[in-house]
Amino acid sequence: MESKPRLAPILSLTIIIFLALSACAPMRSAPLPATATATSAPSPTATVQWFPPTATLTPQPILIPSATPIYLPGLGDEIFSDNFTSAAFWNVAESDAGSVSVSRERITVAVKAADTSLFSLRSQPLLGDFYAEINAHPALCRGGDSYGLIFRANGLDSYRYVLACNGTVRLELKKAYNRPRVLAGPAPSGDAPPGSPGDVRLGVWAVGAEMRFFLNGRYQFTLTDSSFGAGTLGVFVQSAASSSAATVTFSDLVVQSVSYVSPTPTMTPSKTPIPTSTLSE
Repeated sequence: MESKPRLAPILSLTIIIFLALSACAPMRSAPLPATATATSAPSPTATVQWFPPTATLTPQPILIPSATPIYLPGLGDEIFSDNFTSAAFWNVAESDAGSVSVSRERITVAVKAADTSLFSLRSQPLLGDFYAEINAHPALCRGGDSYGLIFRANGLDSYRYVLACNGTVRLELKKAYNRPRVLAGPAPSGDAPPGSPGDVRLGVWAVGAEMRFFLNGRYQFTLTDSSFGAGTLGVFVQSAASSSAATVTFSDLVVQSVSYVSPTPTMTPSKTPIPTSTLSE
């Protein structure tokens, strides 16, 4: 019975030693959870296009060519022509200021003083609507010297289609003893001879108040004016204030009839509203 007390101390000592050794042992860390491995998504399967789209053609605009303007409408038969073999229908003269003569199938207008104008009118026929052409040959002409075709002339009243020797064209209105008034221009033209010598064919188309002008068959400009409705044709030469002489010869005058009516805009009548009054009670 004496052995029981001995076992208790021995057992207690054993428990104490075990606990001390457990406290000194290193602590094991808990294992980390395994990291999930990323898996790549399966590549999509290519879709087969049995009917692949084709490029759509862009429609091109359809260009409808516009009609070529007709600058000489209504030309008819020849009324008359003059090859200047005779001076019977023309005014000829000679003075200190210059001379007008007809010879060798030409009419020559020569000015011998500065700022001087000489002209010659054909006595017949009177022309209202017409197309006239004449050749001009500037033999002595420079700077502001000018020459051209007179039309619808009645005495000293007339229109003057003017070419200047600086290469410009213009239209003038001449009344009695007044200086010419410019109606159109001056405008440069590649068809106007820049000085002398030179050759050019002047053309005037006149129907009513509408007048169209040409050089060498090429259109230059249009003007509308109703100052003069009919008259005769003529030619002229004018020297500039800084000039002392100018000479131009004219030949091959041809006049045709014109049967044409220029279109006029149609006026659309509009009704003016009648005002109404409101009666208040």
